[in-house]
Amino acid sequence: MMCGRFTLFTRPEKIMEELGIQIPLFDPSYNVAPSQNILSVAANSNGTRAGFLKWGLVPSWAKDKKIGPKLINARAETIAEKPAFKSSFYRRRCLIIADSFYEWKRTGNEKRPYRIVIGDEDIITFAGLWDRWTDGEEQINSCTIITTHPNQTMLTLHDRMPVILDKKSREVWLDSNVEDPSQLQSLLTPFQGEMNAYQVSRAVNNPRQNNVQLLRPV
Repeated sequence: MMCGRFTLFTRPEKIMEELGIQIPLFDPSYNVAPSQNILSVAANSNGTRAGFLKWGLVPSWAKDKKIGPKLINARAETIAEKPAFKSSFYRRRCLIIADSFYEWKRTGNEKRPYRIVIGDEDIITFAGLWDRWTDGEEQINSCTIITTHPNQTMLTLHDRMPVILDKKSREVWLDSNVEDPSQLQSLLTPFQGEMNAYQVSRAVNNPRQNNVQLLRPV
């Protein structure tokens, strides 16, 4: 599973300054986990707006909403063909906001968690897809995080990494007028900026653990 956990505790003012849009209030989290509602940005005919999407995509055509936990990630190489993602790839793209993420490195029989940050703990925008599922009066707006091949930093930890978009790529990704699959695919590449990783406590393995102590190096 990749990417399976991240953090978001940056001041809302900093996020709004970075993205240039209003965002709703949110509770800081040091251990964001699948099935939770996560801060996201999407575009529609009324412009770009921020809100919350449930992490774990439930396609509009799904017979059972329980499919969501199986679709927390989408592989960049196949999203244009996979039935669960194809429609969203062309029509419902989004950004997921974070300020770091976790990955587990396998060492022998153990998996050790690491926290990954970019730059000076900069805001991270993951490339994502979203969809709306309804059943009678029940409605679920959900999303998935797109993954790609690892860069040099991530290669030491895992064989995948989340797609992280820079400012220019964000604008293209959210532009509903862009439908050329090759242009969209060209954005879904390994992050090339400054990235650092350090080992953290295994307490992060438990999604019920959510405090600033999780950020401390081991």
